[in-house]
Amino acid sequence: MTLLDRFGTPLSGLERGTAPSPSFAPLSRRGLLASAAAGALAAWSAPAAAQFRVEVTGVGVQQIPFAVAPFRVPSGLPQDVAAIVAADLVRSGQLRQIAGGPAGLDEASRPDLGPWRTQGADALITGSVRGLADGRFDVRFRLWDVVRGTDLGGLSYPVSAADLRLAAHRIADYVYEKLTGERGVFSTRIAYVTKNGDRHQLWVADADGENAQPALTSREPIISPAWSPNGTQLAYVSFESLKPVIYAHDIATGRRRLLASFRGSNSAPAWSPDGRRLYATLTLAGSSQIYALDLDGGQPQRITQTGGIDTEPAFAPDGKAVYFVSDRGGSPQIYRMTPDGREVTRVTFEGGYNISPAVSPDGRQLAFVSRIGDAYRLRLMDLASGTVTSLTDTNADESPSFAPNGRLIIYATRVQGRESLMTTTLDGRIKTRLAAAGSVREPDWGPFLA
Repeated sequence: MTLLDRFGTPLSGLERGTAPSPSFAPLSRRGLLASAAAGALAAWSAPAAAQFRVEVTGVGVQQIPFAVAPFRVPSGLPQDVAAIVAADLVRSGQLRQIAGGPAGLDEASRPDLGPWRTQGADALITGSVRGLADGRFDVRFRLWDVVRGTDLGGLSYPVSAADLRLAAHRIADYVYEKLTGERGVFSTRIAYVTKNGDRHQLWVADADGENAQPALTSREPIISPAWSPNGTQLAYVSFESLKPVIYAHDIATGRRRLLASFRGSNSAPAWSPDGRRLYATLTLAGSSQIYALDLDGGQPQRITQTGGIDTEPAFAPDGKAVYFVSDRGGSPQIYRMTPDGREVTRVTFEGGYNISPAVSPDGRQLAFVSRIGDAYRLRLMDLASGTVTSLTDTNADESPSFAPNGRLIIYATRVQGRESLMTTTLDGRIKTRLAAAGSVREPDWGPFLA
């Protein structure tokens, strides 16, 4: 799949007024959560979105300096596309925005790159948003290599007003990949859970925390959301049956199906990388053990065989190993096994309490939570060397999840007395706070979408 396949219609020339290609399929989330209300468990009306405030802190190293010229836009445009693009790129931790420089540019301009070079920018983004006759908007941009003075390409996105943010995220993805050589994650999605009073909600939002939509509402707790490998479903644990049971929720239709409601507790769902099986923690044998569930039906297959607690399975991306938490050694520690439960190896040794394993997309890093004194903190292990790095100085971290390109980790924590979602770079230098009202926790970062 090429950049153009993923991102939209190429700008074929610098002349202004070039029409979008008729073969381009417009970006749209129409229908993505249109039927979510059908899956609600309570008969109240939920707010349309849980708005976040994004705060970026910290200073990274070896960041690529870029600039965004003010886009040419019609008056009253509901989204500031250029600002969203810049915020995405800064939040990555690998790019640094340079302010200043001349205005009055768009994607058809041949800019004098000298002033931008003087400001210290390595790359320049120009663009525009124009109204179309059918009520949509044509979002266009072009990326320039300021150092070499070369055109790095541009694209056009005809979108509805509701999809202006998505177009901005796609622009950021394109720019990020051109400048770093790695795929951007700005148009991916996150899931998380909130609690306000007796209302528990499962949310799906853009990767920056904006445009949040409720996928499920219940008067009973919802925990452990887990994206399917293709990003079309969320597995989660619900207590509506007065015990924990596992459902799969279809994001596009709002429909759900029961996956595990066996005797006792059903919890901690984890999809296999091929999407064919779900590993979960069941208490069929009395203690909490890990079982494999065939999504096409059949009896669960027991994977772990201890008398203690084995829980929180997490697959390696190649599907050849499963990480999990067990107290078989006397305290909660992280172990690794083959998917059939054999070749069990202890992974964490530092500290007496290590939980919540999450494996990076390249299989090289393990994020987890350690109890250090009275604090629960996010840590990162290099799996080849065993070296462990602490990424945070907060005291209530939980539920780490990697971005699909492996460059960021999202997690829940408590900041200044408020429960918040945070992202951090792998060196812990740059953190972004996504702060929402009420209790917010248990994030999971969705995969790349085709």
